[in-house]
Parts: sequence; structure tokens; C-alpha cells
Amino acid sequence: MYIISLPRQRIKFPYDAEAKESLLNILVARQVFIESPCGGRKSCGKCKIKHLGGELSPLSVDEEQSLTQKEIEEGIRLACHVCPAGDLEIDVIDQEENHPVLTGGYVPEYKRHPAIWKKVIEISKPTLADQTPYEELFKKALDLERLPWEVLRRITMGNGTYTAVYNQDQLIGLEKGDTFESLYGVAVDIGTTTVVASLIDLRTGEEVDSEAAINAQKNFGQDVLTRITYVLEHEEQGREQLQSAIVGSLNDMIRTMCVRRQIDPAHIYEVAIAANCTMMHMVLGVDPLPIGKSPYAPIFVAEKEIPARDIGLTALSAFARVYCLPAVSSYIGADIVAGAYVARLHERKDKVLFIDIGTNGEMVLANRGELVSCSCAAGPALEGMNISCGMRAADGAIEDIHFHPETGFALEVIGQKRPLGLCGSGILAVIRELLKHDFINARGNLVKPEQLEAGDPRLPYIELDGKKRMIRISEEPGKLLITQGDIRQVQLAKSAILSGFVALVNASGLSFADLDEVIVAGQFGAHLPVDSLVGTDILPSAVQEKVSYIGNSSKTGAYLALMSLEARQEMSALARSLDYMELSMTDGYERIFVDCSQFKVK
Repeated sequence: MYIISLPRQRIKFPYDAEAKESLLNILVARQVFIESPCGGRKSCGKCKIKHLGGELSPLSVDEEQSLTQKEIEEGIRLACHVCPAGDLEIDVIDQEENHPVLTGGYVPEYKRHPAIWKKVIEISKPTLADQTPYEELFKKALDLERLPWEVLRRITMGNGTYTAVYNQDQLIGLEKGDTFESLYGVAVDIGTTTVVASLIDLRTGEEVDSEAAINAQKNFGQDVLTRITYVLEHEEQGREQLQSAIVGSLNDMIRTMCVRRQIDPAHIYEVAIAANCTMMHMVLGVDPLPIGKSPYAPIFVAEKEIPARDIGLTALSAFARVYCLPAVSSYIGADIVAGAYVARLHERKDKVLFIDIGTNGEMVLANRGELVSCSCAAGPALEGMNISCGMRAADGAIEDIHFHPETGFALEVIGQKRPLGLCGSGILAVIRELLKHDFINARGNLVKPEQLEAGDPRLPYIELDGKKRMIRISEEPGKLLITQGDIRQVQLAKSAILSGFVALVNASGLSFADLDEVIVAGQFGAHLPVDSLVGTDILPSAVQEKVSYIGNSSKTGAYLALMSLEARQEMSALARSLDYMELSMTDGYERIFVDCSQFKVK
């Protein structure tokens, strides 16, 4: 019997000496989650635990390379590498707290016309003298030839006053009494990293409350391809686990908002979801494997409308519906369609570039109403992952940084806590400063200390591990080090995004100077100042004065889908008209990618 002790909890489960399971797999299988961006594939070095007692497998070579000597001396291990040999006591270190999530954004004008609406009716209660069945009474009151079976089976005896609930022109439910003024929906943005849900009064369009959380699927991998791989390796069970994780989060978020606002969840009748294509497949429990392998054809891209309970959403009306916004392809999802619609790209008569920067960089170029899109695999580095001291934007994350030759590195830390690592905006700020002060050159190579003169203000911040050079951004030696590998990760992400820009603009016969506006959307993009985007050459200097921010346009698109049938129709038409350009099939793309890997050094 294993007895694994964690802070505030003790977990017991059978010990199988033959299984040789990793500690990470043991914990995940028993719903105990720790940070593991790579999903246990032994590549991220993030699933750190502190070994307090009990027998573990010997330190592996990979662990020795991923951990510092000080961490090894303190008993730090990587859960994906170690196999328990009996009772074990561990501690989870540097857990991230208070992750701020962008919930709002620009909302364009729209015609209020929600799909869900109500009508109050009166029926005469049956008597001994008149035993007319309730079905007939409702058919007459509602002027219907037939009462849907799903409605009929839920009818309960009332006092004569009922409220009929409709989805467009279809009767979906009958409620006892007058509930006309209680009419709610939920707009949801499911991102790879975060989830946002807003409780909406469908009568007025008011956002009653909003809730945000980390996507619970992170416990199975930080990015979509790692999660798809988890499904591949665990088959039906893996698909069910990933669906259960995200649906469970949505149920919890909806309940939290209802308790906070004292609203009966039974009066929530629709959930509109915008998400990337993989997340949409996973929340609906549809096989995501085709998205992860050539030719990358998903199971579906069209909008979907289904009963909420079919996917396990139970924290709302028994007859609530789920509406999923349409996508374009495996890598241009409903979140991008929503963003393009919110930005009104289909109506613009000028030249506009729309970009949602995250694990993938999805972008749409609008050239006088003609829309073409592409997606590039930026990787998780720009969200703080695959960076040696990277983390999400939680308390303790460095979100901005400046280097002053006289005083060194000045850090801006979320929550004003002890700095634990770099989030996405922080890592870009670091690269910006390293370029600005010649710590690195155009190829991204770190400066050699022997090339600097005595007294150079950069010298105290260059640390050596053998022949490996690192830049220390903290005052404490050996802490918060930027490695050559970190810089390469950012270079790859920057090259992917910039090359997508260049390929789109070239294909349209334009130059960056021709663009009238560059719109940056999304949770991550909202935290990236223009000087970091241009200073790291993710965006060229030609557009520096043309950048605007639109906020969480994915959730705004879900909100519009809740509030306007016309918006749904227009988003579906936009998705069908949006061309997709596969970068790997574009002539000369490899050369563009290589050229874009170089930093612009002033």
C-alpha cells in the first residue's frame, strides 16, 4: 500500500511492484494534479516535487540535466521520472496562485434577438367534470398540433399558470408559474490555457457575472498536441478524462456564478461556446486524433447545437442547449471566427491584420473584405512554458522587466510577491531588454564574458555552468537564469509568428507598410505591450503605430451568439468565406521562416 503524503492531504492506494509507474501517472490517475506542461513526456522539467521521505528510484541523467545542483541537494525530483518503491512523503513546490484571466473585450453593435425566449400561458386545470389531458390543454394554449415528447415527459401538475420556453420557434420546456423574467445564458471561451464564462441576462444583454479558471485539461498536457497524444495513448478513457475535466470545470464555474448572484441554475437555458478546434472536439467528446496527424482534417467544423446534458453540463436547466460556434479548419477554430467577426473584418474596406497570439499564432488578413487566414505553431514558450524559469501569469510571475546599466534588472512581479519565474509577457520583456543592451546578437547568441571589458555593467549578470552561458535577472546568484535554450525557444516562436505574417502579406501582394491596422486579440495578447512585440521583432517596426487591442474577442463572439440569431448567421457565413492558407504548402515558406528567425538589432 502506497501512502503518499502531500500538504494537507494523505492519499492511499495499492502498491504494485511490477507496474513501475511514474509518480506523475500515479497521481494523475487518482485525480491529484501537479504542474506538467508536457503531459509526462519528460521534456518540460516542470513537475517538481520535494522528496520528504520514503524510497524513490535513483536520480536519472535527465533529472540531473533539468535540475540545479541546489535543487538536487534539497531533494527536488521530477515526478515523471521517479517510481515509488513504497510509502512516500512529498511536497509540491512553487504552486501558482491567483492566475489573472482576461474576461472582457470590445463589443460591436448588434441586433438583440436571442434564440431563447419565453411566453406565459394560462390553462384550465382538469376537473372531475372535465378530465381533458394536460397534453391537450397545452396544445390548445400554445396553438400546437403536437407537444414534443421531451416537453411532455417533464410536465408536472401546476396551478394553471405556466411559462413556455422556446428555442427559436421550437418549444423546449414548460415551467410551473410565471418565470418570464428569469432568462439566462452563459457565454464561454475555452482556451488551451484558460476558460472564461459569463452569465448573461438574455432579456437585457447584461453581463450579470463572470468567472475564469485555468483549463483543467492542463493536467494532461499544456498544449493541444500533448493532449491529443494523451488521447492516442489512453484511447477512449483518455477522451473521457479530457471531456470530464473541461465539462466539470464549466459546471463548477456556472454554479459559482449562480450562488454568488443568487440565481437558480434551472433558469439557464443556453450555453454558447467559442474555442479552438481541438478544445471544441474535446468538450463535445468527439475524437480529436485526426487533428493531430496529416492531413489534419477534423471530424467537424460547422456550428453545433445539442442538448447540454448530452455532454454532461448539468448545472443549468434540464432542457438547456449548447451552441458551438463554427470553425474553418483544424487550426482556425471558432475562437478565431469569433474574433474576426467581433473585429468586423468581413465589413472592413481597408487592409487589416488580426492576430491571436498564444500556443498557436492564428491570424486573418482582411484585404478590402477578402479574408485569408493561417496558423503557425508558436509553441508554449510565449506563455512561459518550455522556458527554464517559465510559469503562467500567476502571483510571483515576472510580467515586465527593464535593465539599467547602473542598477541592473528591475522586475515587475504579479501580486508584488517574491519572483518565482517568468510568464509570457515577462519572457518577451527579457528578450527585448537583452537585445536592447546587447546581451544577445541578431542570431540570438549570448555574449561571451571574455569579449567584454572590465567594468562592463553586463558582466555581473553573466553566469557560467561549465561552458554554458546564462543571464541572471535576479539579485540572488543561481536564481532566475535565462539560458541559451530559452532564447532559442523564443526565437522559434517569433519566427513562426512573423513568418506567418510575412507569408499572408506576401500572398496578398501587400507590404507591412500597406496595412492600416494590426488588431491583437486574446488573453495573452492583451498583456503584450507594443514595445515588447516590436522590440523582439514579433511585429515589424513598420506597424508599431498601427497596433490596437480588442480583448477577449472569443468570449465576445460567444456572447453575440447568445444574444443575436443574426450574429450566428453572419458568423457562419464568415466562416464559410474565410480562406485558409497552409503555410507548409506555401512556396518559399522555409526560406521565410529561416529569415524570420533573425532578431533585428539596433
